[in-house]
Amino acid sequence: MDFLLDIWARVSARNDALPLSTAWLTIATAALLVALPVTWQVTRHVVTIAHEGGHGLVASLSGRKLSGIRLHSDTSGLTVSRGRPTGPGMLFTLLAGYTAPALLGLGAARLLGLGYDVGLLWVLLAALALLLVQIRNWFGLWSVLVTAAIVFSVTWFGSSIVQSIFGLLVTAFLLLGAVRTVIELQVTRSRRRNSGSDADQLARLTHVPGLIWVGVFLAVSLACLTLGAQFLGLTCVVLCA
Repeated sequence: MDFLLDIWARVSARNDALPLSTAWLTIATAALLVALPVTWQVTRHVVTIAHEGGHGLVASLSGRKLSGIRLHSDTSGLTVSRGRPTGPGMLFTLLAGYTAPALLGLGAARLLGLGYDVGLLWVLLAALALLLVQIRNWFGLWSVLVTAAIVFSVTWFGSSIVQSIFGLLVTAFLLLGAVRTVIELQVTRSRRRNSGSDADQLARLTHVPGLIWVGVFLAVSLACLTLGAQFLGLTCVVLCA
């Protein structure tokens, strides 16, 4: 009982806001992780985890039977679910992939804005634990376990300022990384015909051009980035500076 109370105290505790200079330095670090090819090749796996997790969550919520998730070393992934090949369930499942990192980043920004930095980290841990049981290949298992180990280490052993910095780093990375992956999607589509991307599957399902669906993904990502900045109090800082 004492252990559970201790965990609840950690989860519900509010952290003080980071100094403005520290917050901006953390956001700049997240931007570099997204922008630099050498770091993006590694950190993009985090976005893939969120992407495939989004597919899996919505597939389950829409009544489809989730068969498993695979994560690959080239940062691609595959979520397999069974059910009707058409209809709202399939539509929302396909929509969920590229929008999931941005929406997760937006939710994270909201929690940080309210001061629940540690609560955010526990939410991420819970999400990773749920994802873990659906992983169906060794690289995916390793990828999720390493990510969970990093989050747990910061959550359990990190000081309050380390937790706040890490929470902001993850949040900014998800919001910025979501935009980059959509741009990469369109670059890949422009080089290949008959792509099996989410946008092209949506095009075949709805008879709406794939480029329109890429635009939807980008609009959601940019909207989440803008709202996330507002939740973190950064928009006012930029406008008033």
